[in-house]
Amino acid sequence: MGRPTTKADFINAANTNYEEMNKLISSLTEKELSTPFDFSNEASKKEAHWKRDKNLRDILVHLYEWHQLMLHWISKNQAGENQSFLPKPYNWKNYGELNMVFWKKHQDTSLEEAKEMLAQSHKEVMELAETFSNEELFSKGIFPWTGGSTLGSYFVSNTGSHYNWAIKKLKAHRKNCK
Repeated sequence: MGRPTTKADFINAANTNYEEMNKLISSLTEKELSTPFDFSNEASKKEAHWKRDKNLRDILVHLYEWHQLMLHWISKNQAGENQSFLPKPYNWKNYGELNMVFWKKHQDTSLEEAKEMLAQSHKEVMELAETFSNEELFSKGIFPWTGGSTLGSYFVSNTGSHYNWAIKKLKAHRKNCK
């Protein structure tokens, strides 16, 4: 399936990928959970996140923090406070630095806490999405604070697409553990 362009498709993709990710997580063996992620021998895995995340907790808190960014951004803008998606001084050229801030912030967060935090933030994001109409989510120009994008594109990127990223990473780790 392609990238969702309707509310119904978005909700289906987000929930399907969330469930698939959780099913994969619950199937991880003790060895897979205790072995640090290491993709250093794979030349195709050059992006910073392949080096950054060392375990399942790191992935879960990353997803959680991006949910928080979105929830905060929408809340502030709906309240009339002009807020960019990424907090200053970050932008789309240096957001990797923000990801490292999130990573460092959660080094003392337990895996169980990370699971609970993500479950709660997923629920909050999906409940928030339900408050918008299909047009509000997927028509350009509805909310000036989304720039040239649609609000729905932010929801898609921070849920279904992001969960798919996590699934791919977990599967690559599982493969490395064999």
